[in-house]
Amino acid sequence: MCLGIPGQVVAITDEAAQLASVDVCGVKRQVNYACVLTEGENAESLLGAWVLVHVGFAMSRIDEEEAQNTLALLSQLDELNEEMDAIRASVEDSAS
Repeated sequence: MCLGIPGQVVAITDEAAQLASVDVCGVKRQVNYACVLTEGENAESLLGAWVLVHVGFAMSRIDEEEAQNTLALLSQLDELNEEMDAIRASVEDSAS
């Protein structure tokens, strides 16, 4: 499954290479912003913007509300995965 994870642009780190530091759930990572910078737009205009990050690229801009909703949903999915793992473990234990 391919997911875009919301992150917030916190710094432009290499304008020539079109790289920015993006905060993704408290972890900062280098991301290429070429896909979200429009022609004639200054890279600094991305500071504070929310973007969907996928395989090291900012794929699209999103608003903060959408970012927060997506992060909440991803958190719930993680909790569901943990519950499913616990159920599978208990079924395997009872089968032994």
